[in-house]
Amino acid sequence: MNSGRHSHSLEAIARRAMEQRGLEPDFPPAAIAEAERLQPEKPGRDSSIRDLRELLWSSIDNDDSRDLDQLEVAEAQDGDAIRLRVAIADVDALVRLGSAVDDHARTNTTSIYTAARVFPMLPERLSTDLTSLNDGEDRLAIVIEMTVSADGSLANSDIYRAWVHNRCKLAYDAVAAWLEGDGPMPPRMADVPGIDEQVRLQDQAASRLRALRYEQGALDLDTPETRPVFVDGVVTDLREDRQNRAKELIEDFMVAANGVTARYLDGHGLPSLRRVVHTPKRWPRIVQLAAELGGHLPEEADARALNLFLEGRRREDPDGFPELSLSVIKLMGPGEYAVDPPGGEPPGHFGLAVRDYTHATAPNRRYPDLITHRLLKAAFAGKPAPYAMDELAELARHCTLQEDAANKVERQVRKSAAALLIQSRVGDTFDAIVTGASEKGTWVRTFRHPVVEGRLERGFEGLDVADRVRVRLVSTDVERGFIDFVRERNG
Repeated sequence: MNSGRHSHSLEAIARRAMEQRGLEPDFPPAAIAEAERLQPEKPGRDSSIRDLRELLWSSIDNDDSRDLDQLEVAEAQDGDAIRLRVAIADVDALVRLGSAVDDHARTNTTSIYTAARVFPMLPERLSTDLTSLNDGEDRLAIVIEMTVSADGSLANSDIYRAWVHNRCKLAYDAVAAWLEGDGPMPPRMADVPGIDEQVRLQDQAASRLRALRYEQGALDLDTPETRPVFVDGVVTDLREDRQNRAKELIEDFMVAANGVTARYLDGHGLPSLRRVVHTPKRWPRIVQLAAELGGHLPEEADARALNLFLEGRRREDPDGFPELSLSVIKLMGPGEYAVDPPGGEPPGHFGLAVRDYTHATAPNRRYPDLITHRLLKAAFAGKPAPYAMDELAELARHCTLQEDAANKVERQVRKSAAALLIQSRVGDTFDAIVTGASEKGTWVRTFRHPVVEGRLERGFEGLDVADRVRVRLVSTDVERGFIDFVRERNG
């Protein structure tokens, strides 16, 4: 592990971690054979599917993304309204319920993005080709249409199937720099007349949606993830992947689209698989943390009050805001999936400050989204749900568990990569923040380069999330992704 091609070693670690957690790193032969036999759908075979290929659709994703789930297009309307269409890959058109490909997707429930490689939920013939909304290709999609008013509210909405054509594949960082005036127009954008005005109109719609969400209490957090940098297969650095304006644009559209989808299913008398973030159990610690920083929060959990406090802290201490965001995220706890019956009381999403929220916008990467699309098609056809309520409840439980398993695999491989990078610094001291404190242990994250997270093996008594400490690195274990610290006596 101390030399050679780290990416190969990390891939082996990822495979073992997946197998230990009930995830399948490889596709069964039957799924591979089935995917190879599939052929793309062609326009014109179904007159009920709209043809929207003439619109100026574009995608914005990571530079290296090949599994494109979403396209967007906007149109100015009378009275300052903006008609927004979000096209989502119609994966169900080729991945049929109960097929070999579907069975594997149902097992893992998610693509797993590790530092070494991506373990896709669907065979690449589908996820990066036939069901990916690739540049220059005709594709089937589920289109979520919304009219965004000047105040950010949705005047009306609809969902339907359509043919779409991606005219311009764009990347987050280049688009963000251009929107902020810090970089040139992306070359691909310059090649397609009208895309620049189109993206600016999308940015305007997203700004309206975002402003209203924050006004209603959605949390504006900044939680950068670190990813390893490889040079000739060797980990040479850990780089932070920060939020930017283009990422916010897509996030705003996806939040709105997922809300419309949840309400559409309920309005058509069908259940839905909701994405839930409960009211934080550790709200008292969030209140205490705010008080330590000179703020005040009510005793009862209040998303709007929390966001007002966060906005103030972002203005007062922008450099320290990512660490505060991380603490709040950890104290809020993870999300989960839950079944919402038609006409029921939606469980809600505390972090987004919304009652109606499902996952429908990434069916190439997440199985819950594929379930949602099948429920939508039942609504289109006026048919019963393709899943019984008890089956949906079991799928919600299974998807939550597998998502947690996948997150642990991704985290372990990130830590293994970090351990490779930091193993030569055993004995060094670092300033750190506590990111987790429970009966299972106490974890800290270093402030400065390299930014790594590890377990505090000694001196953790009395510490809680968001406390700052001085720690010393005492050991690393690349295979298990362990990075161990002890608290310095004066830390």
